[in-house]
Parts: sequence; structure tokens; C-alpha cells
Amino acid sequence: MNSYGDPQSSRARARVPGSASSTPDDDQSSSYSASARPAPDAYRRGAGGRASVGGSASVGSATPGRASVAGSASVGSATPGRASVGSASVGSATPGRASVGSASVGSASVGSARVGAAGASARAAVRPVSTPPGDEGAIGGGGRSGRGKDKSKAAKRRRRTNILTAAAAVMVILLGAGVVGGTYFFDDVDLPPPVSEEQSNVIKYSTGQTIAKLGEQNRTVVPEKDINKVVEHAVAAAEDKNFYSHHGIDMKGIVRAAWNNFTGGATQGASTITQQYARHAADLKAISINRKLREAVIARKLESQYNKDQIMGMYLNYIYLGEGRYGIEAAAQGYFGKSVKTPAGQKNAITASEAAVLASIIKQPEPEPGNGHKGYDPNYNLTAAKDRWEYTMKNMLEMKWITQAEYDARKYPKVKPIAKAGSSTATSGPVGVVMRHVRAELAEMGISQQEFDKGGLTVTTTINPAVQKAAEEAGSRKSETSPMNSKPATYQAAVIGIDPKTGAVLGYYAGDDANGLDYGGYMDGQTLKITGGQSPGSTFKLYTLAAALKEDISFKTTWDGTKLRPNGKKISNAGAEDSAVCKGKIKYCDLEFATIKSYNFPFYWIADGIGREKVIQAAVDAGVEHMFPDKGPMVDLTKTDATTWKKNFDNEVAFGQYRVVPLEHATGVATIVNGGVRNNTHFIKEVRKVDSDTGKVTIINKQKAAGKRVFDEAQMSNLQGVMKEIVDVDERDLKGGRESIAKSGTWEFNGGSGDTWFAGGIPQLAATVWVGGKGNKVELKDGKKDMFGAGTPSKIWKKFLDASAEAMKWDNEDFPKRVETGNADSPYANGQEPPPPPVQQPDPNQQCPLGAIFGCDNNQPNNNGGTPGTNNGGNPGGNNNGGNNNGGNNNGGGNNNGGAGGNTNLPTTQGGD
Repeated sequence: MNSYGDPQSSRARARVPGSASSTPDDDQSSSYSASARPAPDAYRRGAGGRASVGGSASVGSATPGRASVAGSASVGSATPGRASVGSASVGSATPGRASVGSASVGSASVGSARVGAAGASARAAVRPVSTPPGDEGAIGGGGRSGRGKDKSKAAKRRRRTNILTAAAAVMVILLGAGVVGGTYFFDDVDLPPPVSEEQSNVIKYSTGQTIAKLGEQNRTVVPEKDINKVVEHAVAAAEDKNFYSHHGIDMKGIVRAAWNNFTGGATQGASTITQQYARHAADLKAISINRKLREAVIARKLESQYNKDQIMGMYLNYIYLGEGRYGIEAAAQGYFGKSVKTPAGQKNAITASEAAVLASIIKQPEPEPGNGHKGYDPNYNLTAAKDRWEYTMKNMLEMKWITQAEYDARKYPKVKPIAKAGSSTATSGPVGVVMRHVRAELAEMGISQQEFDKGGLTVTTTINPAVQKAAEEAGSRKSETSPMNSKPATYQAAVIGIDPKTGAVLGYYAGDDANGLDYGGYMDGQTLKITGGQSPGSTFKLYTLAAALKEDISFKTTWDGTKLRPNGKKISNAGAEDSAVCKGKIKYCDLEFATIKSYNFPFYWIADGIGREKVIQAAVDAGVEHMFPDKGPMVDLTKTDATTWKKNFDNEVAFGQYRVVPLEHATGVATIVNGGVRNNTHFIKEVRKVDSDTGKVTIINKQKAAGKRVFDEAQMSNLQGVMKEIVDVDERDLKGGRESIAKSGTWEFNGGSGDTWFAGGIPQLAATVWVGGKGNKVELKDGKKDMFGAGTPSKIWKKFLDASAEAMKWDNEDFPKRVETGNADSPYANGQEPPPPPVQQPDPNQQCPLGAIFGCDNNQPNNNGGTPGTNNGGNPGGNNNGGNNNGGNNNGGGNNNGGAGGNTNLPTTQGGD
């Protein structure tokens, strides 16, 4: 217990100033005894000439004039000639002297005494004893009269000595408390774990050029072992030249900075590189003494946990170096187009002068607001940047990190100018829409949003810059050479190019706003979910034909266009008159001609006959995964079956009534272009992830399954053969006689056209083009006429394929030779029996060559024989009533009524071109 009754440990006991035998760790428990609180008269003069000294300690018992202090002494009441001090362990003393070492007790002189066996002298500062007037007190066998104030020099000395002694005791107590508190503070401050710096994700074209860097911070973490040493030395020279010799806290630097600040020099912070990183690692942002103390403690702990190279590596990856560049690698790339990973001496390695430029920026990377210092970025403040660079170079020489010759030959290097807004690899343009598909595929590969946000990924996409450029120039209204350039701002196009042999998306134009609507995939930029689609019109007939061919239906089957639906309604061909359909053969129109002219009725009856679920299944097999019914939510075709499909979709699915996602439709088209082998469409070629600690590169490849055959090869050659004819009819032949296949499509809106398509391709590239309303549906026009798939969309398609083939230098490659398949007499066909061909009658003029001059005898047997009634009475007019004129050619819907009318009405079918 202390003198106030409080418990205390041996470490916290009071020390007697000057006592060499008392240390914080001495074990003095045997020389102390329990003591009581001060008596009520502890500060009053005792009776019988005793001096009452503050404190209460047991000092054994002694006769007057001799203090026999045998263990513990009682201080607080003492006999004349005795002084009792706290609870002091005192040996034996001679009469008249207090055996308390050599102590000044109160205001009484206690002579000298031997304490224990030690000869060391000490003084104990005890609360002074005031003696009331008229009282006397003697301590140590003698005393001075207490009447009046003692004004002698000795008394003044004693008082001064007592004050100094008391102050020293207070200092000792404070220092002891400081040691205890400092120890507690040091132990209380935890060493934060190494900060995992957020990096940008680098997105590249398939050819290696950077498309964009995504992430809040433009940073690329580089393992310290890979960093060029000249860079590390330059940074140390600029920020902390004693970095390799101090232990986290540079005392010389602190003293120098304090003196500089005190004498009015430039304000200096004296933070070492370790302290700067400690501040970052512990997120210490407040400006306070507590922060500086914590910063120093963490710096010391960092130095005990990591070596200098490790600390330097963590620091270099964290620092900000202006113009949005975090970490030394991003700065080296941004200011000089170089990498700090290139070893010194090799081509394109960072030089000492360039490293000094980077290091000099660290002190203040950006200008202060208003009229403050403009910082040390040479693009903003070249003069100050050069001054700081000179300082860094001089320190590098001083520390022998460069030679005198290198220093003498120094020249300030040229840095890259500030990138203009919009000229960098920002994803604000059309290619930016690709980024959401990249993120969606990364999620499918098991890379979470959190991991993506953390950064450090290098994603090589499938997008080819030449094909991407061709897609944008063909489809964007902003392109002066695009067929869309002259169209209203309410029109929008989408152009999708897929390598049919791999499923890689080579070009993708789906709008000009990276943050706007994705007209190709209708993928939400935030949720990455599909939000819409468009009606594919007659381009969906490709799947109906694939299903029909699978059911052994031949292109030679005939179909009745006059047959009504089960509900009694006519199947519309966009208002075309029956006499204009199929060259007048509407009741027995063959499937191949109907496909080329894009009539709807055969496809309705195919779906009705084989089952519309088989048409949908063919679409799913090809690559269509979602479809929207007229009412209700989108149907995921991959997670539902025929029961659901039949509830939501009718036979009109066969000619493209229901909305689909253009990108998925493009996948289906690619499957047909590839002869029935489906490859999963993808935007990612490769993902590389670099371990920031070890530098180890992990390659994460999307698991691309081998192409799957979903349609018969011969049947697909049959279909491709018909699609070749469509390109010829629509006059969309490609440059250089390059062979191509296609199908056009249109879906109506407000009595006109709302969605228009042209889809097909060449063996190296499947191309799908859609043109419709931007945001909302509009009635599409080509000039004053309705727009159809064979119009603007086909022109975009041709421009895209011609430009891509030329840029990629693809060879002219033909599709496989057509193999006709199927049963021409399929039971699913419903065409009527065509009338028998007309009997060809001989021309009377051929029987009577000179009849025009001399006339012919119509009553001769040759005219009446064999074919009674041919001349119908023998009049010359009989020829007009004969088979040639009344036969199939004119009234049977032949060349006159069928050909010209058919071509004119080509684009008028509901699901047509």
C-alpha cells in the first residue's frame, strides 16, 4: 500500500532520489510493511517536543536520543531525536542520529546515517512540517526554535533544496508514468496488415492493344523484385535518402526539420518512407500528435516485420503520382510509356533521369487549389519540377546511386503530354458497350464483382480492332459512310460479327453510348441482366426451315396460301394480293420460292404440322436462349420445355413474331453459317491475373467447349444453297465475287415496318444487322417508302462484310456444294394439286405458211382433224381462244402477272424482306 492506503506493486513504488540501490525492478517487499492512513494530527506538532512528520510508518522502538530502527519504522509520531520516514528499511543508528540514510525530513536536518550496510547517501523529500508560533521542535537530537519564520541562509537553502528535490521527485514520477504509458501505447498500436492496393483492370483487343483500363484507380501492382533498382534509389533520394540506414524513424531528419521550421525555413515534415507507408496502411488521416505518434510506432513495427526492399515495394505500389496514376508502374507508363519492370540497361528501360522525374513528383503531385503551389508534375509546373529533379539527382550522386559521369551528363527528359479528354482508352464510345459483356462473362468464370473491383486483371477480348471499326463505320449514324448517316436520329442500328468457327465476337456495334441501351444484347449495364429484344421477322424462318429439314420436308414441297387459320383468319403476306403471290401459284407454291420471296403461309403450316415447339427447339439448338411473349415476362428457353412454350407462343413464331435478343439471334445465324455446328458466343479470349507479391501469372481461360453439331451437315448445305439465291435476288453480292448467304426479315409496326433485319455471312464471319427505333419503336422509312430488310439493313450488312474481309485479308472461300434433302411428297405439305399443263396446239400459220397472202382453207381435213374444236368454227379468231392465250401463261399467274408483280411486292410480306 502507498502512503494513501492505495495498493501498489514493486514496479510502481516511490523511489528516493539519488538512491542507487532502488530501481524499478528491485525486490523491496521485505523492507516494507503495511501502513495506515495519516493520523488526524499528522500535520500538527506533537506533544512533548516531538516533531510530527507526515506519513505513518513503523520504525520499531528506540530510547530517546537513539533510533534503533530495526526493520520498519513508524513515521508520524517520533520521540525526540528520532525521525520516522515513510516506510523505509533502516539498519541501526547511533544515538542522536536518525538512521534514514542521509535524508532531509520535513524541515529537520537528520544528519547522516548508514542505511543497511550501504554507504550511499540519499535524501528523502517529505512534506515540510510547519511549526506554530511558540512551539519548539527538535529532530535528530537538536532543533531550532519555532518562534517566527527562519530567515537564515541555511533555512533558505533548505527550502530551495526541498523544492528542487520535490520537483525532481515529480519528474521521476512523470518519467516513470511516461515509460509505463509509452510501453502501453506501443503495445496498444497494432501493426496493420499489408494493404492490398486496388488496381485497374486492363481490357485489351484480341491483337493486344489496350481498349480501356477499368477501376477507380489507374494502378498496376508490380512485385518489388521486378522493379528496376534505379527507380527505388531515385525515390529514396527524393523522399528519404537515409531510408536504408534508419530504423523507420530518422532522428536526424526530425531534428533538422524541427530546426528548419523553428528558424523560419520551409516547412518540413520529416516523415520517412516507412512512416509515409505506415500512415497509408493504418489510414491515418487526422493531423494530430496522436497520429504522428501512431505513425512512428507503426513505422518501427514495420521495420521489425519487413526488410527495406519489401517496404520500398509496398510504398512504390501505393503512392499517387498525379494525372490519375497510382503506383510507380502506372506513372512510368503514363509519363514515359515505359515499364519499371524492364531491367536497367535493356532497351526501353527507365533511366536514372526519368526515375528522378517520377520520384520528384511524389512530394506534391497536383496543384493546390487557388494560388497555392502548383506541384511538381512537369506538365503543370515545369520550373519547380526541374528544381526538384536537380535536388533528387544531387542526392542520388551523394548516396553513390549514380556516378559522377552520369550526374554530369544529366538532362531533363521529355514527358508525355496530358492526355486529351476522349483521346485516351476511355470506354465512352461504342466499344464501351462491350465492357458489360466482358463483366458478365467474368462472373460466369467465377470472378466476383469484388475481385473485379480489386483489379489486377488483364482481360484480352475477342474483339478485333479492324472488324470493330468496320462495324462502327457501317452501323453508326455518326459515320459519314454509313447508310444510317442520312436517317433520322430516332433510328438505331446494331451490327454483330461472329467468327462462326469459334463463336468469338469479332465486332460489336450496339449503340454509341457506353452507358446507354445495349441494342445488341439488351444487357443492363448495372445488373448485367437481359431487359429486352426485337422481333426477328422472316430471319427467324431459318430455324423453322432447320426444323422442317429435320422432319424430312423438302424445299420442293408445295403449300396453299389460300388456306385460312383455324380461327378463320387469313395468313397475311403484308397485304399482297393472291394473284401476286408465287407467280399466281398461291395454292401450290413451292417452299424454296416461298423462302426466297419470304412468304409467310408455308412457315405457319410447317409449325402447325410438326409442332411449333420443334421450331422453338431448333432456335434453342442454334443459340437463341430467351424469347418474349406478346404479354408477360421473358421466357428463358433453356430452363423451360415444350409445355411452357406452347402456352406462350403460337404458330406465328415460325415467321418471327416474338421478340428475341439480337446477340442470341446472331449466335443462331452463326450456327447455320457454320453448317450446323454451334460454338458458344463469347467476348473473352483470355484472362491473366498477376500475384502482386510473387509476380506469378495465372492464366484463366474461359472453358470453351468444342463446337457441337446441332443440325445435319447435308441439310444445312441445302439451306445454305437457298440462302445464296436470296443474296442474288437482293443484289447484295460482295466485292470480288465473294460467296455469301443471307436472309432478310421485317416485322410490322403501325401498318408499316418496325424492325428490319439482314442476317447471314461468309465462311469467316457471320453478320447480323438490325435496324429499328432508338429507344421507342418508330415507323421506318427508306425515303418515302417503308423500310424492309432488303433495304438499309442489307446495305449495312454488305458494307460491314466488304470492309472486314478487306481489312482481315481473308481469302475468297466458298460454302459447301448444295445437297438437296427431304421428301417432296411430305405429308406435312398442304399445297393443292396444280392443274394439268395445257395441251400445246399446232399453229395454223405453220400449217399454211402462205395463208397471210392467199388465205387458208379452214375446212381442209388437216385443220379439222385430230383435235376437234381447235379452230372453234374455222374463224381466224379461233387462235385467240386456243390454249396459248387462255392457258397458264396469262391467267394462270405466270410470267406476266407473277414475275413483275412478285418483284414489286417482294418487301410487302409481314415477315418478309
